[in-house]
Amino acid sequence: MAKAKFERSKPHVNVGTIGHVDHGKTTLTAAIATVAAITS
Repeated sequence: MAKAKFERSKPHVNVGTIGHVDHGKTTLTAAIATVAAITS
């Protein structure tokens, strides 16, 4: 049995972050997600 095709209904983006511990990667990711949620 074949799977149903997945249709994306929202824009999406993959963001990769690198950096040292405690340099704000999680804070940056949370801010980007918040802005994206507000603007969509």
